[in-house]
Amino acid sequence: MAGAHRKAADPGRRPPARTDAVPAGAGGFTAASGGSAAGAGGFAAASGESGAGAGGCGAGGSGGLAGSGQDVPTMGLLLARPPSSDRAPAPPSRAPGGSGRDRYFDILRAVALVRVVTYHTFEWPWLSMVFPSMGVMFALAGSLMARSLERPALTVIRSRLRRLLIPVWVFGLMLGAAMLLHGWVPGIDVLYWVLPVGDPPGNEWGEQAWAVLWYLRTYLWFVLLSPLLLRLFRSAPLVVLALSLVPVVLLETVWEAPEGRLGTTLTDLSIFLFCWLLGFAHREGVLARLRPAAVAAAGVPLMAAGLWWAFHHRSEGSYDLDDIPLAQALFSAGFVLLLLRFRLDCQGLAKRPAADRVVAVFNARAVTIYLWHEIALMLSVAAIDLLWRFPWAEAHLPLESTWLMFGVAWVLIAAAVLALGWVEDVAAKRSPRLLP
Repeated sequence: MAGAHRKAADPGRRPPARTDAVPAGAGGFTAASGGSAAGAGGFAAASGESGAGAGGCGAGGSGGLAGSGQDVPTMGLLLARPPSSDRAPAPPSRAPGGSGRDRYFDILRAVALVRVVTYHTFEWPWLSMVFPSMGVMFALAGSLMARSLERPALTVIRSRLRRLLIPVWVFGLMLGAAMLLHGWVPGIDVLYWVLPVGDPPGNEWGEQAWAVLWYLRTYLWFVLLSPLLLRLFRSAPLVVLALSLVPVVLLETVWEAPEGRLGTTLTDLSIFLFCWLLGFAHREGVLARLRPAAVAAAGVPLMAAGLWWAFHHRSEGSYDLDDIPLAQALFSAGFVLLLLRFRLDCQGLAKRPAADRVVAVFNARAVTIYLWHEIALMLSVAAIDLLWRFPWAEAHLPLESTWLMFGVAWVLIAAAVLALGWVEDVAAKRSPRLLP
């Protein structure tokens, strides 16, 4: 996201994009993009509470995201009718067995994770326009956070931190040990691995792996700020939503964010603040009270504005939204607004047990998939490099194909889920399981 195209040596920045495929005999690891490492928003909440109260999957259901960043002539124009209560009722569309899960949220989170791995493998810039994973996941996380804040705020924050930090600590211990063996000499900023309010440090060897932590840092800040943000949002939902785009506009057109960790943190928070608040609006039923035509009239121009800005403010010649903060913010705002207002019917998933099971595993192991997917890509390059030593592999396998790296990476991700996924169970105070 923000800063992905900037200098990678700064520990507060993310690394430049990978530009090479898997060449014959390519030794070592390729450099990965630190751009749209779209993780599953609200990872810590993904397992066991991914959408209780989130609404149904049927089109036009009350679930969805509310408001827009557009100026609207009058608030009354957006309201189809005066609200009869503070929250609109959510249609009953949950997984069988009384789990309270929202299949639509689960599907979106799973799609986002697949898109993350796909983007970091192929680096197609247009993927950010097909499905802006980060905006979607921050909105889902915001909705779940608003639901959780019906309980005492400190209790909720402690729970979120525990679910997030324990997997990060395990990841950090293993990656840190490997980086130490490759010459890393940590300084006082190693404390960011304990509480990642700033991007944790590392060396160039492990840069591809630790760069993805920017998302978790941004999520952590949103969790900490949510009690205040939710109170502010409830005071004037549509006004607060509209004003939430102001920070990113100012940072990209008037002011310049400071260098280092502070600057990247402020930039990323400003990019996704609107989406996080859309999650609040979803939970509070604000979107359900908006006319569909008015939502479309806000969402489509936001997306168009984001695309216009991207093509007229390219980063090093690329129109990748992940490298253009304002374009990312505007396009994500419009996309997510439409995506969760006009919900697709996902009831058919219940009739496909295998697919339903895959989606469930993706959601229950979202942190593991996100944290370890770049290491899986790194190891896939090393594995393919070894295969070049065998004539039969060179003769019969498409070793130069990035698709092979993609396939090998998913095998390694599956191995990580089996070997380390139980950490998420421990973090959630559940009995450890091989698979959920």
